[in-house]
Amino acid sequence: MVRGRLGPATPQAAGCPSVYSATVAMSLELQVHNPSGLHARPAAAFVRAACTFQSDIRVANVTTGSDTVTAKSIIGVLGLGVQRGHRIRLVVDGTDEGPAADTLRALVEAGLGESEAGLGEREAGTGEAGVR
Repeated sequence: MVRGRLGPATPQAAGCPSVYSATVAMSLELQVHNPSGLHARPAAAFVRAACTFQSDIRVANVTTGSDTVTAKSIIGVLGLGVQRGHRIRLVVDGTDEGPAADTLRALVEAGLGESEAGLGEREAGTGEAGVR
């Protein structure tokens, strides 16, 4: 049997920045109210906002019991399958965790850039979104 190391022992040795923090991570649960949940455009807005912070930000779909994924990955966030009415858990750890948590909470509570009226117009085939 051959034994050996598969890679550097630490992220720093591999040239990756450390995300370790000596502080206690912030955790919060939010209910998603916007019509599309965390799909397409709302997920992109969520990921863009998360990427503006240095903190490690993780998100899970509490409603479905999903694993936690990085909030800075569009594929990861879309893979959570968050729909309207689902609860998500954010875990934020790092030097700017307070502002990051506040920003993401406000974004989710504001509907991630969607309005319920806009969805009704699209479904009914009226309004600008329904023009063909």
